[in-house]
Amino acid sequence: MPDPQPPDDAPPRLGYLLKHAALRYAELTSTQLAPLRITPQEWAALNCLDAQHGRSQKEVAELLGIDRTSMVTLIDQLQTKGWVERRPHPGDRRKNAVTLTKSGRGMLRDGARIIDDCERRFLSTLGDPGADQLKRALHRVITANE
Repeated sequence: MPDPQPPDDAPPRLGYLLKHAALRYAELTSTQLAPLRITPQEWAALNCLDAQHGRSQKEVAELLGIDRTSMVTLIDQLQTKGWVERRPHPGDRRKNAVTLTKSGRGMLRDGARIIDDCERRFLSTLGDPGADQLKRALHRVITANE
């Protein structure tokens, strides 16, 4: 019968590694984005809204992996900051289409520089080929398990 305990020199489990990498990356991006007065979640929403023109709030919430109520609150925050505007969805008046304002596009651009720098810093220990390989491998795993 196999030993249920992994050997002491075994690497930690995948879930542990992914969780702690995500926590450390979130901490880095939060700290670096703070001077712009934007959170990583707000920046991700701007990024998603920019890439998904014409999508409803509900569709963007699904892409971001957040519930509908949290999405409404997030869009309210972005709208209060002047970065997005809601309009009736052209295909369905019951839905809102959310678009970036000129100010929102500027914030997206400024945040992208910071996020790109965070990503380089976070993955620097792997070198460029290793960082690219990790991102491609994670993308493959994610898309294979959708």
